[in-house]
Amino acid sequence: MRHHRAGVHLSRTSAHRAALFSNLVAALFHSERIRTTWAKAHETRRLAERTITWARRLGDVLTKAPERRSPQEAARVVHAIRMARRVVRDRSAVMKLFNDIGPRFLGRQGGYTRMLKIGPRPGDAAPMVLLELMPDEAPSGGKGKGSAMADDKAAATEKQAAGKKRAGKQGGAAKTESKAAKPDAKAKPKVKK
Repeated sequence: MRHHRAGVHLSRTSAHRAALFSNLVAALFHSERIRTTWAKAHETRRLAERTITWARRLGDVLTKAPERRSPQEAARVVHAIRMARRVVRDRSAVMKLFNDIGPRFLGRQGGYTRMLKIGPRPGDAAPMVLLELMPDEAPSGGKGKGSAMADDKAAATEKQAAGKKRAGKQGGAAKTESKAAKPDAKAKPKVKK
């Protein structure tokens, strides 16, 4: 039994798995969106979130020019890059991580990626997903935490209301007739004992 054993096998050797996930994370950092199976995306997400956290933890050090960093800060950057290179072997992907992606997520405490289900793959019906980095957050103008979620809910309720209005205009008479017919169809005859 594999109790407390993290990760998935995916019917591959350990070297093949390491290369697969390294390539998937590098592709995610380069294109910021990849299409893969759910199982591969689930494991890739775990590794990508970890490497983004290594870059994000440097915080204000990343915003400084390399020549303006103290020796301690330079050592922290080198260490974080080496930790990221353990997972992502593509140097250009790691440089993009520390130059673009890490500073983008300075204000976010985890949850850097999302998985969107896109249906089964034609051929073997494997569940496919889009694994993508979260988009940049627009400045909220000081509304506070959770205002984006409230805006999304308000937009969703407006769409629902608009959809109901359209449905009412298109077949209002047909709906009232079907509603009137349904109670009669559901009414059960009384059985006398």
